Amino acid sequence: MSAWKAKRFWTSAAVEPCEGGFTVTLDGPAVKTPAKQPLILPTLAMAQAVAAEWDAQEGLIRPDTMPVTRAANSAIDKIGAQFAEVAELLIAYGDTDLLCYRAEGPEGLVARQAAGWDPLLDWAEAELQTPLAATAGVMHIPQPGGSLMRLGDLVRGFTAFELAAFHDLVAITGSLVLGLAVTRGRLGVEEAWTLSRIDESWQAEIWGEDEEAAILEAARRKALTEAGRFFGLCR
Repeated sequence: MSAWKAKRFWTSAAVEPCEGGFTVTLDGPAVKTPAKQPLILPTLAMAQAVAAEWDAQEGLIRPDTMPVTRAANSAIDKIGAQFAEVAELLIAYGDTDLLCYRAEGPEGLVARQAAGWDPLLDWAEAELQTPLAATAGVMHIPQPGGSLMRLGDLVRGFTAFELAAFHDLVAITGSLVLGLAVTRGRLGVEEAWTLSRIDESWQAEIWGEDEEAAILEAARRKALTEAGRFFGLCR
């Protein structure tokens, strides 16, 4: 027997102001999260995006076509209940940030990493007051304690909705610095993606692109784009 799947039952989705922000209604009743909590959204822009996703559904409801709704649900049901744990998970990236571990060769890759990553480490030191050390190889090097404390404060300063987006910005790129650069307008999402994939691009240029790997990379790139958009809708 096939599993039951939800179908569209409403005529139109509408945005309504509510205590704490905005919600989306479907012919009257307000949308709830999968955990049956009220879907209260922090900005009008986010609520309008959620409403547009519900209005775009035809026949069977397809959650995979509703990235803003899914991210909002995650912010409320998951991040809201585990904010400290998720924040600490992301803060840990600062101690092993992608930008701090460089190739030992060949020279072309070393130069490409330096050209792409050094300006971001310079930015982090100047704008965030978080100097970080870089090394060649994969052996762990300790980072300045003050920098790690400052990075922790920055991450803990996000709202649950912002942290839901920031989680993907960091986890997909492997870099706390790149994630912060996107949230502060230093980088666009596409720039962050390109910088996070310097090693992979180098390998593809030498050996060619693997079809299966390319499909996975396309999915990750799409998820990063969605995370960047969701962060923007938080403000």
